Amino acid sequence: MLVFIFYAFILVVWVQIIYYIGVFSQFSFAKKQLKKRQQFPVSVIISCKNEAENLQNNLPVFLKQNYSDYEFMLVDDASTDATHQVMQEFVSQYVNIQILHIPRDKTYIGNKKNALTKAIAMAKNEHLLFTDADCIPRDANWIQKIANSFTEDKQIVLGYGGYKKTSGWLNKLIRYETLLTAWQYFSYARIGIPYMGVGRNMGYTKALFYKAKGFTSHQDIRSGDDDLFVNQIATKENLALCWEADSHTLSNAKTTWTSWLKQKRRHITTATAYKPVHQFLLGLFFLSQFLFYTLFVFLIGISFNTKFVLIAVATRYLFYYISLIPTSKKLKETDLIFWAPFLELSLILIQIRIFVSNLWEKPKEW
Repeated sequence: MLVFIFYAFILVVWVQIIYYIGVFSQFSFAKKQLKKRQQFPVSVIISCKNEAENLQNNLPVFLKQNYSDYEFMLVDDASTDATHQVMQEFVSQYVNIQILHIPRDKTYIGNKKNALTKAIAMAKNEHLLFTDADCIPRDANWIQKIANSFTEDKQIVLGYGGYKKTSGWLNKLIRYETLLTAWQYFSYARIGIPYMGVGRNMGYTKALFYKAKGFTSHQDIRSGDDDLFVNQIATKENLALCWEADSHTLSNAKTTWTSWLKQKRRHITTATAYKPVHQFLLGLFFLSQFLFYTLFVFLIGISFNTKFVLIAVATRYLFYYISLIPTSKKLKETDLIFWAPFLELSLILIQIRIFVSNLWEKPKEW
């Protein structure tokens, strides 16, 4: 029995190594892509619900972009704070801002997908960029970098939406989870099986949106305007990636464990609507991570083949870091490299807790 467990552990290590070599290294060692300098007119869409303070602080940063032809489409999704007033103040100062006000009347759905659908219809440009009110661009060339990734064939662009660095373990964990997620979706896209993107930093064309019939196929799921849309419509042929540092956006991370766990419960529920092949690949990777730590602790605890177990662990971490280090450099998260094994284990334990919680009760608030 112990021999069987040992060989199972070795198999798990090999599965992990295959992921790092065959999948994740495809992004880790990807070279910068040469992009044609096409100046597509773009519409930047920001859907807001009670975001007065964030708009006041962050929109001025967006309005300093080095791009010749862009508009901002600000959506007031039935806000109850001063969001609409703040939007109007900006409209009085800038000519390239449009406001879409969605009132809370008898027809109000209360779904971000509905707000985005209306904004896309109202936007004057074919090429659309999406971000959130709590974000800022890392650089004044953000629009240029994302927009230059579009071509006649590449109708959807995935970027990186990171979080601002602050002190504390929670901030490190949130940024590590975000790094891991981007590491995965960039890598899977590189091997031709794209599965998600983040609404904090992505773009697509109106034509592609209407070809997919909008969010119709997952309209009943309140979240997923970003990842489920990408999962539905993205292919190797129509997708472009943009990961250069000046194309990143940055958001404020959650500051309490309760709010972050609530957000993660929501995301995991959405992931159950991914295509079966994506669920299998992501699930197998998580299972191999879980078994790696579980079997390692068990075998070390009973001192079974300790020397070979430690060699296997060292080999796994070698490939892990070979892939992690260049990824962290690309996405400007190098301060996480030292803490990565501890953050990985913490994230696995938290994900297990979330899975169990969601089995008992699905998250109701979005």
